[in-house]
Amino acid sequence: MFPAGSIELFAESYPEVPHVLQHRLDADVRLSLDALADLASQLPKSSIEYNRGDLPLGIDGKPDATGLSIEQTIRHIASNNSWAVLKNIEQVPAYRALLLALLEELRPVIEVRTGKMLTPQGFIFISSPNAVTPYHFDPEHNILLQLVGRKTMTQFPAGDTDYAPDEVHESYHLGGPRELPWADHMLAGGTPFPITPGEAVFVPVMAPHFVRNGPESSISLSITWRSEWSYAEAGARCFNGTIRRLGFSPRAPGRWPVDNRAKSLAWRAWRRMAGS
Repeated sequence: MFPAGSIELFAESYPEVPHVLQHRLDADVRLSLDALADLASQLPKSSIEYNRGDLPLGIDGKPDATGLSIEQTIRHIASNNSWAVLKNIEQVPAYRALLLALLEELRPVIEVRTGKMLTPQGFIFISSPNAVTPYHFDPEHNILLQLVGRKTMTQFPAGDTDYAPDEVHESYHLGGPRELPWADHMLAGGTPFPITPGEAVFVPVMAPHFVRNGPESSISLSITWRSEWSYAEAGARCFNGTIRRLGFSPRAPGRWPVDNRAKSLAWRAWRRMAGS
């Protein structure tokens, strides 16, 4: 489902350089609005999130619910000013098969660079015209495939404290929100990646970003995975956040290919001693 040229571009860019790929995933019955409404009914409530679509780029906490059910939200997405995500679609066998088929095409490249592909997960986003996904970051390696409609993802440099301070990283990995503080002056440092059906954008681990829909409703599929490197970076952030609370000023983990295992192992040992 990825042309050879896109695999080559992915190989040149992974894991740190964002880029746009081509894909051939279209007209799959599993990705129609009716099928997605049915998928939502099969997922646990913890795997469903939805709210109004006209959000600011920066938010503090989760926005209010719309009063619609998730099935109503999905089936009438073109007119109800909403945004929805179905999380961990791999919980349903048909969607796990779809996720793994896509990732299998990328596995050789992934495992040469960052080792074994771990924790494959899938997320489906259904959005009304002009909906906004606010500024945030994610802990996974991520490719967002556009299926219906258009959207623009604006990405910011991963690991740059001008866009996500170390303390915010640490708070997130210790259980805090993934939404990030936003200020309008930061916009100049972002790179927009417009994508249409048949295109996809790669997002490096913890690269801050926000998304704006185009004038039509949208369906997108996010395929994600972890690596030992991404888990080590997360563990190092937890370690740093814990000792920062004790009055220290720790050095931030390095980006790829820096090895952050020492702090990650220290964090795991700390948790074992604390019994958590």
